[in-house]
Amino acid sequence: MGGRRAPSTILSVVGARPNFMKLAPLARQLARRADVRHLIVHTGQHYDPEMSDAFLRDLAIPRPDCNLAVGAGSHAQQTAAVMQRLEPVCLEARPDVVLVYGDVNSTLAAALVAAKLGIRVGHVEAGLRSRDWSMPEEINRVVTDRLSDLLFTPSRDAGDNLLAEGIPRERVHFVGNIMIDSLVALLPEARRRNGAGPAGAAGAAAGPYVVVTLHRPANVDDAATLRQLLDALAELSGDRRILFPVHPRTRARLQGMAWTPPRPDRFALLDPVSYVDMLQLVLGSDAVITDSGGLQEETTYLGIPCLTVRPNTERPITCSAGTNRLVAARRDALCEAARQLWGRRRMPPPTIERWDGNTAARIVAVLCDGASMD
Repeated sequence: MGGRRAPSTILSVVGARPNFMKLAPLARQLARRADVRHLIVHTGQHYDPEMSDAFLRDLAIPRPDCNLAVGAGSHAQQTAAVMQRLEPVCLEARPDVVLVYGDVNSTLAAALVAAKLGIRVGHVEAGLRSRDWSMPEEINRVVTDRLSDLLFTPSRDAGDNLLAEGIPRERVHFVGNIMIDSLVALLPEARRRNGAGPAGAAGAAAGPYVVVTLHRPANVDDAATLRQLLDALAELSGDRRILFPVHPRTRARLQGMAWTPPRPDRFALLDPVSYVDMLQLVLGSDAVITDSGGLQEETTYLGIPCLTVRPNTERPITCSAGTNRLVAARRDALCEAARQLWGRRRMPPPTIERWDGNTAARIVAVLCDGASMD
């Protein structure tokens, strides 16, 4: 790869909140390169201002060059809309590389468009596998990786997955976890706020609390499962206050059930929060209960206990080397796992290879300088 010409145009495609956290450090690095034109396309997959605009502001991401405004829809509708609207953008911009991030529908759609146009695809956060084909994200991950020319992995196990699937070794670059780049950059600001913002408004200083996020269809779309989880959280609120920033999808389900916390003084339903505000909430918490992929990684880096309400994870390193534990979506299982945490001494944050805030610089070295990351 040493003689490859540095690409003159790189086009990043993002569409959902986790993508923005992965884009931000890379956008900063690419802005320093006089030989690179970096264009940002926002597909509009997350169109709620609190799920999109607030993150762009928090992360200091440049205003996207194009917003496809695809909005809501089924998986097929959303993927097709991104493909239809992105293709003319690619034809006009003529990028050397299209960068896609994570595992959302926008990721797969952009990879398909670029590959069919003969444009090289770079996948940031490649190689993660849950091996659960009921998850739309797993389908997106596997197909995107098959289409990609440059696969940027966050951990050694991700690279092993790709090699086992027959991906040529020269395409795989172990660069580290780009989510940690954003976390490292914004930790000082989160600490500086010191009780202001949503944390202060929710009374975080009033005593020990747990941060909760739930949004995956398996947990919130089935009324019986969601009821089990809500009953568990209501029970646990007697031990620790519950601060629950509610995803719009989950909010709609709660409204459909006409559910409200039995003790609002112990169980606060919050509006969606910005990245820095969520980081501040997590920093002050005793534990996190979630079904989010990103929070598994962030709590691991910070050394904060995390219970992930899922039967599997595409980030197993957070369980083997970190603070994360998988737990079934049942009242008894969640309550038992949480109470085991209360009595456990907090362990120091683990050190995980290349989770160091320098991932974006490594990616740019591969993209622009022909470097190889093993």
